[in-house]
Amino acid sequence: MAWLNLMIALTLLQAIVFSVLVGRARGKYGVKAPATSGHEMFDRYYRVQMNTLELMVVLLPAAYLAVGALSAETVAVAVAVYLVGRILYLRGYVTDPSKREIGFVLSMLPALVLVVAALWGNVRTLLG
Repeated sequence: MAWLNLMIALTLLQAIVFSVLVGRARGKYGVKAPATSGHEMFDRYYRVQMNTLELMVVLLPAAYLAVGALSAETVAVAVAVYLVGRILYLRGYVTDPSKREIGFVLSMLPALVLVVAALWGNVRTLLG
């Protein structure tokens, strides 16, 4: 479970780092609060942050629920793939939004696998 908890902590740290990047972009590109758009580069950082938060809402509970069907180490590997995917998503989106696909797939796929594993493990338990 320690590996899974480490990956979850890194996921939370990554979200904080992405928030800091948005704050820096807000200052650099002159987008004053409470505006959430106004310069294309700021908008890119902001969308990365929002997409990451949207996906974390699925990933985090799914990771813990999936431990009923998969080992904690396997779930930790899935979360690690998600983390790498998010980094690639950030780099691709900020460089050119059309280059975000690989990062998106590498972060969405582990989340989906964990949700399916959580469902499968719990249904299997309920059915005996």
